[in-house]
Amino acid sequence: MIEHIDATKVLFLDIETVSGKATYSDLSDDFKALWGYKAPGVLKRYGEELTEEEKADSYVDKAAIYAEFGKIVCISVGAVYRDKDKRLKIRLKSFADRDEKKLLEDFNAMLDQYYGDTNRQFICGHNIKEFDVPYMCRRMIINQLPLPKMLQITGKKPWETNHLLDTMALWKFGDYKSYTSLKLLAGALGFPTPKDDIDGSQVGRVFWEEDDLDRIAVYCEKDVLATAQLFFRYQLKPLLEEDQIQVAER
Repeated sequence: MIEHIDATKVLFLDIETVSGKATYSDLSDDFKALWGYKAPGVLKRYGEELTEEEKADSYVDKAAIYAEFGKIVCISVGAVYRDKDKRLKIRLKSFADRDEKKLLEDFNAMLDQYYGDTNRQFICGHNIKEFDVPYMCRRMIINQLPLPKMLQITGKKPWETNHLLDTMALWKFGDYKSYTSLKLLAGALGFPTPKDDIDGSQVGRVFWEEDDLDRIAVYCEKDVLATAQLFFRYQLKPLLEEDQIQVAER
């Protein structure tokens, strides 16, 4: 498990994504056609011909989870450190921007500067191996950005990516049948449930209609904090208290 990992060597992380365009009608003709090919599989209606309305609705609802059709609007991170009294604290920070390339450049610069040692440092997230990490890597390539060392995982063997800690995978204990949400684990393990303001299905609306990046960042930071609390639960250690949590100015 992760009993002996020093939390100060771990960067906790979560991302929020939205559709690449506000609506299906905003897409180029080429991308409308590409989504038309993709949508039946997304809706598990293989081989069916969808109406334009169904394509439009499915784009708004589902495009954000596919790196080819979506984009990242927020990456929130949490860094654990020890204060002068040797007490653990966590500092939360968000990289949130309407310009995805700038967001990724700023995040990559931080990662390369402070988290470049895959032998001693870790990135931790919930379902990070199936979603956050591949999504970030794909969007970096789309934006023609070099991958930071921590994310240079193409072709690596499983034991060469041990620096990626997935709290969902850790909960499986060999069981690969189902997805277990962070919210459910928070309830089961007795720490505050994250994301009590909005849920993932509302992020696109908050971004495209309300233009409220701060609200999205707060939502994302709650997930990062919950992931850190889950990590400490796995280690059978005390949860972080309110006075141990700091949030960087946005």
